[in-house]
Amino acid sequence: MREFGQLKEDAWDFDQIERYFRKKDHSGDYQVLSDRTCDDLDFRELFEFADRTNSRAGQQYLYNQLRSIPAGHSDTMDEELIERFTSDEEFRTSVQSKLGRLNNREAYYIPTLFQDELLHPPKWFFMVRILAMASLASLILMIFYPIVFLFTMGILIVNLVIHYRNKRNIDEYAESLPQLLRMNRIAKDLYKIDALKKINPGLSASIEVLDKVRNRMTMVSLESKLQGDIQVIAWLMLELFKILFLLEPLLLFGILKQLDTKRKEIESVFIFIGKIDALHSVASLRKGLDHFCKPSVNTGRSALTAAGIYHPLIKNCVPNDISISEKSVLLTGSNMSGKTSFIRTIGINVITGMTMNTCFADRFSFPRMRVYSAIRISDDLLNNKSYYFEEVLTIREMITNSTIRPPSLFLLDEIFKGTNTIERIAAGKAVLSYLAKAGNRVFVSTHDIEIADLLNSEYELYHFSETVDHQTVDFDFLLKPGKLKNRNAIRILELNDYPTSIIEEAMQLTEMMELNP
Repeated sequence: MREFGQLKEDAWDFDQIERYFRKKDHSGDYQVLSDRTCDDLDFRELFEFADRTNSRAGQQYLYNQLRSIPAGHSDTMDEELIERFTSDEEFRTSVQSKLGRLNNREAYYIPTLFQDELLHPPKWFFMVRILAMASLASLILMIFYPIVFLFTMGILIVNLVIHYRNKRNIDEYAESLPQLLRMNRIAKDLYKIDALKKINPGLSASIEVLDKVRNRMTMVSLESKLQGDIQVIAWLMLELFKILFLLEPLLLFGILKQLDTKRKEIESVFIFIGKIDALHSVASLRKGLDHFCKPSVNTGRSALTAAGIYHPLIKNCVPNDISISEKSVLLTGSNMSGKTSFIRTIGINVITGMTMNTCFADRFSFPRMRVYSAIRISDDLLNNKSYYFEEVLTIREMITNSTIRPPSLFLLDEIFKGTNTIERIAAGKAVLSYLAKAGNRVFVSTHDIEIADLLNSEYELYHFSETVDHQTVDFDFLLKPGKLKNRNAIRILELNDYPTSIIEEAMQLTEMMELNP
């Protein structure tokens, strides 16, 4: 069993992990993070870091939890369970061992049973019942009239075709139905623990409902693996019995019909397992961190204050402090100085604070906000869209969201860098002023000092800087107040052995442009 607090060694199959999230109804959530924002914030890497789950259901639930900002903040009971997982090793290992039984890859398919449309019997399915009854009648009549044997063989051949055609339907549910049975057994075991029963006091009704279809599921023998001569003979006899009476199609479509009316019960059991595993995962994550905090998330307009905030995916990340009351933040600095990483740091911590009640900081207080980003934009060649046009569309969506659903957090890196300097500065200033209204917060980076001057009254100015000596460039990655004053770009070219003529001409042009802006 993996040690508590340790990173998971696994291969993350995001197509399967996202299965539950993609089809879940999120209409009641505060916000669902877009694919663009997830890409901008390296969400998959964040998930791999945060994921300490033991079951596939827990993994799918945790992924959905991280991408779906809930309407309300984390409740006290959740924190009580997280603390119990952290402090009570016997309790923790007992729960872990139970959850680990649902770690087969096939368990990823459980959500299909309550999210997807289940198979319906074909229009001619009434013939299956008639053929099953005909088989029974012919077997009885054969005792008195041996000639009926020929009729029985004819029925057997027809049933054989139907039976093995139905195997394709069986295969479609060969992964999900056995795992549903297993999940229900695990939920029943976990529900016996009083501390976990509080998660869903009424779950016993859902467990009992699924228990009622257990016998039918077992008869279909979806996961039988028989070995040895005697077992093979027994399997042949059972298979013949099922062919004669067409038990598999009758049972399978009977099961699916029942499950189709029990979607809420199946999802309730799934959520019960998933939430327990997700809480254990958060406890394990916190255990493995050098420091973290539970944030103060406020409603309405309030200050954003962080102490010792850091990016969890950057090794030995330099922590920073920031405090803003009403204004947004504009960052200046050279490449690789830490601007974009800091913007991502704020975004990630706001998200984990609202979804896991956990922040990578000594202290973090912020207003409840929806998160939108425009950081990692590229050309969309398939749809014939340039970088600039793709950026225009992304920022237009931000503008719409800034007025419809404030307050929001907007994260931008080098706004409108796909166009010329004069229009970039003019359009950038106008857009950033617009986004910062109505209580929204904007964190934006830029190389254009002119934008910083234009937004000085509306934005708090911060910068990252580096130290350039005779041979090296050193970054301290510390956030500093004010705009960047020293310019080292040409000096860095010089350190990298650019021709002297290039350096001298660049210096002269810089002085000329500063004198004649």
